[in-house]
Amino acid sequence: MYATINGARLAYAERGIGRGIRRGTRHSTNLLLIHGFPLNRHMWDAQLAGLAGVARVVAPDLRGSGDSQTTPGPYSMDQFADDLAALLDHLDIERTIVAGLSMGGYIAFAFWRRYASRVQALALLDTRAEPDSPQARTGRDASADYVQREGSEALARQMLPRLLAPVNFANTTLAGRALAIMAVQPVAGIVGDLQAMRDRPDSRPALAKISVPTLVITGEADQLTPPADGQALAEAIPGARMVMIRRAGHLSPLENPRAVNRALRAFVEQVRGT
Repeated sequence: MYATINGARLAYAERGIGRGIRRGTRHSTNLLLIHGFPLNRHMWDAQLAGLAGVARVVAPDLRGSGDSQTTPGPYSMDQFADDLAALLDHLDIERTIVAGLSMGGYIAFAFWRRYASRVQALALLDTRAEPDSPQARTGRDASADYVQREGSEALARQMLPRLLAPVNFANTTLAGRALAIMAVQPVAGIVGDLQAMRDRPDSRPALAKISVPTLVITGEADQLTPPADGQALAEAIPGARMVMIRRAGHLSPLENPRAVNRALRAFVEQVRGT
C-alpha cells in the first residue's frame, strides 16, 4: 500500500484489519513497527504475520528505503517522526505502541519527543539513546563514501557479520534473507540515513521523562548494542523492563522471530489491559 506523506510517496504494510480490528477504530490496539538501517519493512514480515491477531500492525518503509520514494537528503530523525505521525493521520490512528529497531529506535525517541500524546507504549529493540561519538560520526561519513563508490550490496556484505549472531551468519538461508533486504536499498537513501544517524541528538535527557510502558529487547549476541547497553537503557526509563533474545544479534526480529513475537505479544496484551 502507498500514501503520499509530507511530499513523499511512502510504502507500508498493514495487518490485523479483519481480525476484530477495523480501519478507523480509534480505540483498537495499534502497533507501529519502524525498521532499522539499512533495511525496510520486510524485516518485520514475521511480526506482521505473528502479531496481527493482537493488534493492528503497520510497518512502513521510511522515505529513502524499500519501496518508498527517495527524496533529496539530508534526512533527520525528526523528519522521519513527522512522516510517521502524518502516516498515522492518514490511517486514522490516534495513538499507537511505537516499536523501533536500531535506527528505528532513534526515530522512536524522536517520535516520543514530538508526539508524546500519541504514544501508548514504547518497544525499543537493539538500540541506544546515546548520540554518535566523534569516531562513530567519522565512520558514518566513511560508510557514505563507500556506498556511493561500491553500491548497496557491497555495504551490506561489509556490515552483515556485525549485524548477525555468529550462528545466524553461518545460516545461509537467514543470512541470505538479511542480505537480500539490505542489498536493494537505494544508495541515496542509505546516505541520507547515515547523515541522519550521524547528526541525531542525544536522547538520554528524555529517558527519565518517558511515562508510558516501555519494553527493551536485545539480542544476546548483539555486537553493536550488547545486552549490558540494553539493561542500562531499561534502567534509565521508569518502569521499563528488558527481554534478552537468545540466538540473536542486532537484527533480533529477523534472527529469532518466534522469541521476539512472544515478547511483543505479551507486551501488547499487557498494554491493552491497562
